[in-house]
Amino acid sequence: ESDTASEISFQFSKHKKTPSTGSHSSDMASVSSVSGSVLSVYSGDFGSVDAQGTVEFALDYDEKNREFQVHVSQCKDLAVVDEKKGRSDPYVKTYLLPDKARMGKRKTSVKKRTVNPIYNEVLRYKIEKMVLLIQKLNLSVWHNDPLGRNSFLGEIEVDLASWDWSNRKLNWYPLKPRSLSAVNGVDHRGVMNLSIKYVPPGSLGKMCPKNPPSGEVHIWVKDVRDLLQLRPAGVDSFVKCYVLPDTSKKSYQKTRVIKRDPNPVFNHTIVYDGFHTEDLKDACVELTVWDHEKLTNHFLGGIRLGLGTGLSYGISVDWMDSTQEEVAFWQEMMSAANEWVEGLLPLRSL
Repeated sequence: ESDTASEISFQFSKHKKTPSTGSHSSDMASVSSVSGSVLSVYSGDFGSVDAQGTVEFALDYDEKNREFQVHVSQCKDLAVVDEKKGRSDPYVKTYLLPDKARMGKRKTSVKKRTVNPIYNEVLRYKIEKMVLLIQKLNLSVWHNDPLGRNSFLGEIEVDLASWDWSNRKLNWYPLKPRSLSAVNGVDHRGVMNLSIKYVPPGSLGKMCPKNPPSGEVHIWVKDVRDLLQLRPAGVDSFVKCYVLPDTSKKSYQKTRVIKRDPNPVFNHTIVYDGFHTEDLKDACVELTVWDHEKLTNHFLGGIRLGLGTGLSYGISVDWMDSTQEEVAFWQEMMSAANEWVEGLLPLRSL
């Protein structure tokens, strides 16, 4: 039923429910360090002040070092948060949208007791120019609260595809209320068409020659639609697959590369054995789509299939963050043993 297929053993025996020392603890630490949960641009906003004032900054791209630079100069006439004391303690924060999780945030120092802070700081991102040009810069100003109850003071959003890169001068821009694109987390990266199936151990009957001694999860990656286009000629895409918490070479599988196609058809099936039914509660199938290049691969989007509980074998992990659609898809597979479950799931930042 598929162009290509791969079958690998996935041993859960090393993943104890109550790990204390040894390799598993270090494995989990490394997984947590490389898997970022998506944070809201407005996380931690406890304020109710209206946006006002202006911010002065300049943008530049260092071709030699492949570095995007945001020179934050100063702000003027910011809103007052603590009216009794007549003060604000502002700082500036930046994200690259829609991939705010991978690129992360940058922020300036906090300037205390002023509505006219002067920063003269450069916020830097190591990023390829062609990837940068499909991003938007979200620059926001915040009041810093000692208890973490920070207040939003205003923002500006810049479409980097239409930015005049010959303009390296500092310019003033008015701060605006929250943008709908950032609030709603608009992050369209395409959709993946796939089917999954769980075969419980011994469920096919004694007379079946292919009756698995342990459970199997079958993943059929059919195609992906509407991928982000990083180059005029299109992307050369492939799909990676891991079954977390295992990030070893045994767990890693990938499809072939489909060149210059925003709607690649992979038709690739992967079979993981070594599953017991109870493992389905603690495991997570991570499928990610990448643009292939000689020097480096660029992340385009992905999905995580699991129960989304935030826990794996009793350990808190940030990769167990499946969306409602992904959780429903996984639950349907768990309740329909030996049957293919079809789905069309949106790709997202991971």
